[in-house]
Amino acid sequence: MLEVKNLKKSFGSRKVLKGIDLDIKKGEVLGIIGPSGCGKSTLLRCLNLLEKPSDGQIIYNDEVINENTDLGKYRQEVGMVFQQFNLFPHLTVMENITLAPVKLNILTEDEATKAAKRYLKKIDLLDKADSYPNELSGGQKQRVAICRTLVMNPKVILFDEPTSALDPEMIGEVTKLMRDIKEIDFNMTMVIVSHEMNFIKDFCTRVIFLDEGKIIEDGTPKQIFDHPNDEKLQRFLSKINTR
Repeated sequence: MLEVKNLKKSFGSRKVLKGIDLDIKKGEVLGIIGPSGCGKSTLLRCLNLLEKPSDGQIIYNDEVINENTDLGKYRQEVGMVFQQFNLFPHLTVMENITLAPVKLNILTEDEATKAAKRYLKKIDLLDKADSYPNELSGGQKQRVAICRTLVMNPKVILFDEPTSALDPEMIGEVTKLMRDIKEIDFNMTMVIVSHEMNFIKDFCTRVIFLDEGKIIEDGTPKQIFDHPNDEKLQRFLSKINTR
C-alpha cells in the first residue's frame, strides 16, 4: 500500500535518513521506535511530503509520489496527527475540524459539520464544538486533532508522538481513541512514532527499530520486545520499562 525505497534525507551536511526500505501493508499498525534523533519523525514527515526526500522513492498504491503529485489529494488519504496538535487557536473546535474538507471540496459544509458532530459525539466532546483550543485540555486537543484527520476519510494515518505533549493522565484518552479507530475500521492503516513502549507493544502488529537513520530490526512486537537480536536494540530496550 505504502512503499519506501532507499529513502534518504539530509539537512545540509547532516544525514538523517540513510537509505530506508519499507513496505507498509493495508490494515497494518506499524510502530516505529528508537532513540531520540534517530530519524523517526523525519521519516513520517517524508511519508506525508512535509519534508522532501533527498533521494529515494515513496510509492502509494503503485504510484510514485513526487512533485507532480496532487499533494492535497495524497494528504487526504495519508493523514497526519502531530505532537503539538496544530489546531488553529482563532477557530472553534468545529471550525478546526471542518476547515480542510470544505476548503478542498472533499465535503460540503453541511456534510463536514455532520461528520464532525458524529466524531465529536464518539469522543464525548460534542459539547465543546463551539469552544476554542485554549479552553481544552491537552488530551481534548489531541482527540480533536485526530477527529480533524478522520473527517478527511484517510486510508493511512501517521501519528507523530501523539501523546508526548500530554500529562500522564491524558495519555490514556488518546491511546483509547486510537484503539477505537482500529476497531471501527479494521482496514485503517496506522504508522505510529511513540515513546509509549507498552502501547506500541500491545497495539501494533509490527514494529521497526530505527537508529542512526537506518532500520536496524523489523518484526512482530513479540520478536522486537521479547527476543531482540541486534545489540543496539537490546541496549535501547534495557533503558526502558515494558511489562
